[in-house]
Amino acid sequence: MLKKVLIANRGEIAVRVIRTCRELGVATVAVYSELDRDALHVRLADEAYALGGQTAAESYLNTGAILDAIERSGADAVHPGYGFFSENTDFARAITERGVTFIGPPPEAIEVMGDKISSRHAAERAGVSGVPGRSEVLASPDEVTAFGAEHGWPVAIKAAYGGGGRGMKVVGGPEGAAEALESAQREALAYFGRDECYVERYLAWPRHVEMQVIADTHGHTLWLGERDCSAQRRHQKLVEESPAPDFPDSVRRAMGEASVKVAEACGYVNAGTVEFLYQDGEFFFLEMNTRLQVEHPVTELVTGLDLVEWQLRVASGEPLGFTQDDVRRDGHAIEVRINAEDPAGGAFVPSPGTITRFVAPGGPGVRLDAGYGTGDTVSQFYDNLIAKLVVWGKDRESARRRMLRAIEETVVEGVATTLPADVAILSHPDFAAGTHSTNWVEQSLDLSSVTAGEPGAAASSTEAEQVDRVLRDVTAEVDGRRYQVKLWVPDVGAAVPGPAPGRSASGPSRPKAAASGSGSGTVAVPMQGTVVKVLVEVGDAVEVGQTVCVLEAMKMENNVNAEKAGTVTELKVAAGASVGPGDVIAIIA
Repeated sequence: MLKKVLIANRGEIAVRVIRTCRELGVATVAVYSELDRDALHVRLADEAYALGGQTAAESYLNTGAILDAIERSGADAVHPGYGFFSENTDFARAITERGVTFIGPPPEAIEVMGDKISSRHAAERAGVSGVPGRSEVLASPDEVTAFGAEHGWPVAIKAAYGGGGRGMKVVGGPEGAAEALESAQREALAYFGRDECYVERYLAWPRHVEMQVIADTHGHTLWLGERDCSAQRRHQKLVEESPAPDFPDSVRRAMGEASVKVAEACGYVNAGTVEFLYQDGEFFFLEMNTRLQVEHPVTELVTGLDLVEWQLRVASGEPLGFTQDDVRRDGHAIEVRINAEDPAGGAFVPSPGTITRFVAPGGPGVRLDAGYGTGDTVSQFYDNLIAKLVVWGKDRESARRRMLRAIEETVVEGVATTLPADVAILSHPDFAAGTHSTNWVEQSLDLSSVTAGEPGAAASSTEAEQVDRVLRDVTAEVDGRRYQVKLWVPDVGAAVPGPAPGRSASGPSRPKAAASGSGSGTVAVPMQGTVVKVLVEVGDAVEVGQTVCVLEAMKMENNVNAEKAGTVTELKVAAGASVGPGDVIAIIA
């Protein structure tokens, strides 16, 4: 078994890996940015090393800093989590070339499957058909237009080195091709460090069904069961479940066998997921994620397997301790993602801020995988996933009802969350009947009455004059390594949270990202973020609803639109500017 694992990630997935390592007696090493110095994954790890910087590019995507932490800590293995470097061939090679174990597939498999274009070719060689598409990197918007003219609109532009809906844009016609490609490339570069994109046909009403696979170094590759992840917004998942509803066992077995063929075709080892689109009884290969998925807990609950444990065992050279016939799937599991977003009116506006209160649910069959606790700050610079709430029931209906009960018990204050949208999804007859699709949330679900709580007031503190000294645990950094030490310090008291804003599932709504401004001609941003593009100039005539600028927050691009027709008389920002909630970016007269 491995002795010391460095987790090259943050948030709930880092916490998830640390917990299994601790149960197995494996030492853990955390890495952290300046903003994550006191984050939960840092507090739980046995050791922690500073990467420096604030943004992902400055920290968790800084290969040199991570390699330095590996060397200084003496870690003999690296778990990449998901996102960041988890599907980066160069990073995996940099790890293995140093004699350190990469807890994932061989770099060669990542190279084939981490690139969505080459993965399409590999699936075809294995006899598994994919969604019709152009298996080449897009060089210009003209190629998108040509593909749409041949195959019909809409089409999907997707990041070749991405996943999870990041860097994906749906284009309804030739007029939107250039803007969509540019936006997809920006998002892909920001989240995955690569901006290559490709285009494929966009299916009208598919379900997103994916198959969990695991392979060891002894020639055994197994499929563990499917997950339905069709409830999505912005092509990013909100609710996941296993098994998929209204899914014939014959299709399940065929999809499982196809997944094994795809994995074996690229020499895959460790845990991975083969994703498909399922429509009208047919399934099409979509991509393979060469890493652990966010939604892996639903598979764990129905199979009884700890996938992180098996990742570690496989990476240690152990054979799988079970066969395909041994895999059992019992009951039904559902997961909802708790993201720091305000879903009011269906806008899903990013909501960075400090969590002033976080109360976890409990009871039978309830699991919470969280990366934050009370007092932690959700930064605009990283993905906004706070936690994953997962439940198990004897059947789908009991799991659905248990999830609604668990959400009712969950309290998150200080930031708005997606929990109200999760309630709307789980309560809808379409979801209960399993007739929803990947387009259902945005095209059919009515979220106009959904509201979310306002962020809490900032913590306040006062200066003490003459105070006694008390013994406290203090975080210190020595030569970049994080230590917990005890020091006698002035007893100045603790910050006191402001008034409780109420549960995230209730309360007044916040402004929508797509409709910013007062209507008086003052255009303001609704959230903290970075301006990536300004689309107007002083003197331009604009219409109501026209996009003034594109704002990136939590790795998502949001359009900031005009609410008044008129002429731009003043611009207060440029590309690259950092802005906060309420900052005025333009004046329209």
